[in-house]
Amino acid sequence: MRLGYSLHLEQTQKLIMTPELRQAITILHMPVLELAQYVDQQMLENPLLETRDEREDEREDEPVEAPAQDKDPDWQEYFQDKSDLGIIRARREEISEYSYENFLAITPTLQEYLIQQLSLAARNASDRTIGEYLIGNIDDNGYLTISCEEASKATGREIGQVARALEIIQGFDPSGVGARTLQECLLLQLGQLPDVPAKAEEFIKDHLNDLGGGKITKIASALEITPKEVQDLADFLRTLDPKPGRKFSSNKDVRYVVPDVVVEKVNGEYIILVNDTTVPRLGINRGYREALQGQADAEAKKFVEDKLHAAASLIRSIEQRRLTLYKVVNCIIELQREFFDKGIRYLKPMTLRQVAEIVNLHESTVSRATASKFMQAPQGVFELKFFFASGVENAAGNMTSSESVKRMLRDLVSQEDPANPLSDQKITDLLQGKGINISRRTVAKYRDELGIPSTSLRKRY
Repeated sequence: MRLGYSLHLEQTQKLIMTPELRQAITILHMPVLELAQYVDQQMLENPLLETRDEREDEREDEPVEAPAQDKDPDWQEYFQDKSDLGIIRARREEISEYSYENFLAITPTLQEYLIQQLSLAARNASDRTIGEYLIGNIDDNGYLTISCEEASKATGREIGQVARALEIIQGFDPSGVGARTLQECLLLQLGQLPDVPAKAEEFIKDHLNDLGGGKITKIASALEITPKEVQDLADFLRTLDPKPGRKFSSNKDVRYVVPDVVVEKVNGEYIILVNDTTVPRLGINRGYREALQGQADAEAKKFVEDKLHAAASLIRSIEQRRLTLYKVVNCIIELQREFFDKGIRYLKPMTLRQVAEIVNLHESTVSRATASKFMQAPQGVFELKFFFASGVENAAGNMTSSESVKRMLRDLVSQEDPANPLSDQKITDLLQGKGINISRRTVAKYRDELGIPSTSLRKRY
């Protein structure tokens, strides 16, 4: 066998991740709010980008003289292009007018609300000092996170003074605030109610864990009452608030969903509107043509050409995102037409591959187009990933989505006899009687996902 070196040519194809392609992928993955922020940042970095309105576009009817072709004609083609490519819908004009929101006040935090009450209830400066320290250590749920001993060391006051200040705070609104445990929180609320069922205090002190485990008969035996009376006590406890401070939760926890796509039904047909109103309508500052057409030095021309390519790439990427999102949503509507016409019971199982094959895109592209994006439809606001649900096989050999099965399961539980609730096996039999081939294990899984308790916990005496 002879060994040696040789040279040969081979032609291959490979995908190169250019900066433009990387930017297009990033923009496709962005929800509309992130896209608006990204565009604002790009406008700060690229002086050629500017916002446009329709009146400016109407004035730009004169033909554009293209400069001499040097090395890349893309920027020249952009100036000659009078199509809608690269034109992004304008930001809605902001009209200064008063609305109901102008008259809304900022909701005070739990600590601010308690401090206001302390300023009226404190007997002396010592109570006020200790009370402010204790209030500062109350969490968002209304619970005190330190002990009286720790507060005594931190403030330099006696434990008796700290206990007195804590007793004052525990009498504030909301009822149950300042408690250190769940039992103490519920007992504080009992003390402020006019009519309390018999043995409710003993029930809270000794049997909350048994109640969580569904040990109704054990509690009934310990309290010497009937199981029905135990359940009545449990119903009474559910009227109390285990987290009295949660209604004062800070505004930073509030999340607003801005739909990326709006679907409206008009004359029996579904109209798709890509919601890009928060994204500025972009154009390229035509004044920079002078730097390319004039006698500017080579360095200046190179700078303008680079920025021009970046601006044109950004505009095309945004337009491509809009078109891709429109095609994907249109395909979802076609495949899930019964859902949009009749409701969630008719939601069908659907995969990314199905949509990708129909719209002639890669599966990863469809995944990016639907990630973290929402649709506003006549039935409500849904995340696009919601429509890609798994399913189980029915008697006809087709697939029924898991969301539809969960809705059937919830309806069966809501219609059951509370004295004789349905077991998981019984629910399985009922669903199989409706043509759904499902196992008991899957029923138990769906029941847990819906937050429905087990049979023993649902039973009413």
